[in-house]
Amino acid sequence: MSIAKRIIPCLDVKDGTTVKGTCFVNLREAGDPVELGKAYSQAGADELVYLDITASHEGRKTFTEIVGRVAAEINIPFTVGGGIGSLDDVERLLGAGADKVSINSAALRRPQLIDEIASRYGSQVCVCAIDARFEETTGWQCYLNGGRLPVDRNLFDWAREAQERGAGEILFTSMNHDGTKGGFANEALAQLADQLSIPIIASGGAGTKEHFRDAFAIGHADAALAASVFHFGEIPINELKQYLQAEGIKVRI
Repeated sequence: MSIAKRIIPCLDVKDGTTVKGTCFVNLREAGDPVELGKAYSQAGADELVYLDITASHEGRKTFTEIVGRVAAEINIPFTVGGGIGSLDDVERLLGAGADKVSINSAALRRPQLIDEIASRYGSQVCVCAIDARFEETTGWQCYLNGGRLPVDRNLFDWAREAQERGAGEILFTSMNHDGTKGGFANEALAQLADQLSIPIIASGGAGTKEHFRDAFAIGHADAALAASVFHFGEIPINELKQYLQAEGIKVRI
């Protein structure tokens, strides 16, 4: 019996406010992260992802407090990420009420962090986020620091290593597609799905209901994540799920 596909709103948090940009720049405000999360939970979202996109020391204090408030207000699982570099960071966020943590730059710099999180808390807690850009000459190259710094790692090689080290899910964001609303990177998603046994979350490019359908039907993603189309009311989650169900995609209604 096939597992239901998941719809996941993503909330990028900067200085206590939800923001959204295009191709990782040009940020604009999108609302209060706790109130948005509560609304998404009530609207039928399967999970949420909160990312602290500045993650300075003060940002961490603010973000931890927000995580606690989110946990008190919503009844669906949520993942938190941004600036997580140690088991102490993981402990702090799980202690505040998060269900999972998403690690990206820190894992690329020190892959053993994946092993450590999986060993202490279980693979289900560890989401390995990968920001990658497709270049004609080099293929899919991974990036650090919120898409600012290229690193000499290939998307598929790194995703396989993350799985082997104990990551429970891969959250793949195509930097080429992020914020463009032109559709997900379905070819790369399908390749990841073919090579890995853990769930793949598609991120970057959602603009229409059809894009979500294609991420599942063509990209074979297990979940699809989006931000602006949800934040600015362009695609209501309940309508999206009814559409997907009518298209033969199994979702929780």
